[in-house]
Amino acid sequence: MAIRLDRDQVVSTALELLNDVGLEGLTLRRIGKELDVQAPALYWHFKNKQDLLDAMATEILRRMTVRQEAEGGFAKATWQETLADSHRALRRELLSYRDGAKVYSGTRFVGTSYAVPMERYLASLVEAGFTLRAAARAFYTAYCFTIGYVIEEQSAADDPERGMKGIDVAERAERLAEFPLAAAAGADLFGDADAGFEAGLAAIIAGVEATRERSGEAR
Repeated sequence: MAIRLDRDQVVSTALELLNDVGLEGLTLRRIGKELDVQAPALYWHFKNKQDLLDAMATEILRRMTVRQEAEGGFAKATWQETLADSHRALRRELLSYRDGAKVYSGTRFVGTSYAVPMERYLASLVEAGFTLRAAARAFYTAYCFTIGYVIEEQSAADDPERGMKGIDVAERAERLAEFPLAAAAGADLFGDADAGFEAGLAAIIAGVEATRERSGEAR
């Protein structure tokens, strides 16, 4: 008896397979093999790989939203905490998948489910005194930083499957001995990803705060 596939089943399988093969190895043919169906059967649900990636990114966001709601929701005591916690949650979710940030970057969410967390998030900032424009820009700045940071973070990590070694800070410093500042910066650039992310996020929040004060929007 033939297996009746649905979009959710294909997306869940693709996300599981992603951790094994990475973005480069993720193909409709490989997913079909995992589901024990011919690849053409998947084209009933997804016209191409990008269509599938859009659905995968949407599912990543849905899962993050479920976890965030279980941890107390979107709005925190202050807008600063709201901005920081939401993007910490995004980073954690992306890091839970191999090449997670690359999958997420540049995709187009499908349906309207993604609007649920966005609406709640923007509402929490507007209620804190932001104009909608300021709230949207604050969100997008932190969002782009988070996506870019995780792409670089995952690219710099060890990946034995692809024969890629992570950045060795000590080896890098030795190789750049003629450039002492660049050599010494390696520890901050590649040594502690969590600390680097928090420092960048804090800088963005401070910038949003300063910009609002100059524009007279802060209250």
